[in-house]
Amino acid sequence: MVKRQAEESLEDPVAQNSPASKKARIHDVPEIRGHTNGFSTAPDALLPLSGEKWEEDERNGNDILAAADLEEEELEDVASPADDVDPLDEQSAYSATSRQQAPTEGYSDLYLDTINRSVLDFDFEKLCSVTLSNINVYACLVCGKYYQGRGPKSHAYFHALEVGHHVYVNMQTKRVYVLPEGYEVKSKSLDDIKFVVDPKLSKEEVAQLDKGAKDAWDLSGKKYTPGFVGMNNIKENDYFNVIIQALSHIPPLRNFFMLEDLSNRSELVQRFSVLVRKIWNTRAFKTHVSPHELLQQISRQSNKRFDLLQQSDPVEFLSWFLNNMHIALGGSKTKPGTSIIQRVFQGKLKIESQKITAKADAGDRLRFEEAAEVVVDTTRYLMLTLDLPAAPLFQDELEKNIIPQIPLTSILSKYDGLKAQEQMNTRKRYRLLHPLPPYLLFHIKRFSKNKFVTEHNPTIVTFPTRSLDMSPYVEPNPSIHSPGEPIWYDLVANVTHEAVRTRDDSVEGEAERKVWRVQVRDRARDEWLEIQDLYVQKIVTETLFTKESYLMVWERRKEVKGKGNQKIHSFAAEST
Repeated sequence: MVKRQAEESLEDPVAQNSPASKKARIHDVPEIRGHTNGFSTAPDALLPLSGEKWEEDERNGNDILAAADLEEEELEDVASPADDVDPLDEQSAYSATSRQQAPTEGYSDLYLDTINRSVLDFDFEKLCSVTLSNINVYACLVCGKYYQGRGPKSHAYFHALEVGHHVYVNMQTKRVYVLPEGYEVKSKSLDDIKFVVDPKLSKEEVAQLDKGAKDAWDLSGKKYTPGFVGMNNIKENDYFNVIIQALSHIPPLRNFFMLEDLSNRSELVQRFSVLVRKIWNTRAFKTHVSPHELLQQISRQSNKRFDLLQQSDPVEFLSWFLNNMHIALGGSKTKPGTSIIQRVFQGKLKIESQKITAKADAGDRLRFEEAAEVVVDTTRYLMLTLDLPAAPLFQDELEKNIIPQIPLTSILSKYDGLKAQEQMNTRKRYRLLHPLPPYLLFHIKRFSKNKFVTEHNPTIVTFPTRSLDMSPYVEPNPSIHSPGEPIWYDLVANVTHEAVRTRDDSVEGEAERKVWRVQVRDRARDEWLEIQDLYVQKIVTETLFTKESYLMVWERRKEVKGKGNQKIHSFAAEST
């Protein structure tokens, strides 16, 4: 078969009358603080970036136009004039864009009626819903979704064109823009949205949180009390919720994170500060908050030791959280009192140790021998562990010991300096030292592990909610505290545990699930509320001890003697 010859030689040079190549216009290119929109700033290389570079940057998630928004500069039209554009070429959104510096006269409130406040939820992590980037994120005020950037090639820009949602707020600067026009909206009607994004109260407002009992209402007209709102349990993060609720009701700690400027601190500190301010928000859109943003940061920082997908121990989380917050706030690992964490919780403890020898009486191995050497050591603590006596295996004849009870003062005797405990081949005695911290954390140890299972002690601890005297457990020091005078502490928060039986496919047939709740005191109304995730309800003060207390927060009462009478107030009054 004979091949058909080519009509023209493939090796012939290109015809001389071919159309001239288009040249990039390099004049009238707006400079943006040392760089231009898509152009190199070198004097000898004022050439446009190639299309391959644009595509590569977008594949890598590097939106050049979105990055330009970080400087808060307006993007200008850099397309060639009509006489240089081939009519057969398709115009991109970038080349056809015309940005406005201000709204058209008489239309300053255009599109503001499309804002839907009922769908806005700023509690979740600020990530673009397309690229999952946390840089230069904008929230659509019509549907509530997050998008990166607002330039003509950004995802927020195309969302405005495709769906018709035109109003966006920058999650960092709180500035509101209209897209695709690109101008900023400055209207007082948007102040409530800006406040919900990052609520900030004045010093006078914070000082009134524990004094004036004021209710608030959300968008749906539901009444709530600021500071006593529910918290989302996304999956298994109720252990986290109870600790954050308890810490947010410690006035010195709460006031610090609500009033101090922490913009130069780590993400852990900033996100905890935002969550505390949202719990005490007096102008919230809804009656609950979500800890998603702080949980994500904690999950990354703890290498997923604490996250929202699996249950953890609240005391273990509290210990990790306080130590990491102390370091993040610039605290020292050796010098005490270098952060608000240590100034609120840290105290000193004396430990006496003695070896158990063969001469020890088998019936009383814990009695300190006078002739044996006693080693005295001093250490610092943020939390005190209280041990429960072993629960009885059988009921007594009257069936009264189904669930045993023990007073709080009995398990506090561990720190009286007289009662010794055995650890390996050593007996130890503990005693607190002056000065006691403003707030005491008690961990009632209910769980112990052996080689096979984790044992749970259901013993009920009875306690008063006010006037707990800690003087019997403190080493006398006349220079700091007069001997014989009581040291009163009042209960602030109480984290409780409940074991719930659930069905299981294992051999045993059922498993035990842990449910965590927190009981907090409303200082303004002098009443107690119990919070379990989204549920907030009042509770009778006399029934607080009927549940299994696991973590207790006690506040030291400061006594000031006046003329003819004695005025008593707590450290919370001085926290502001």
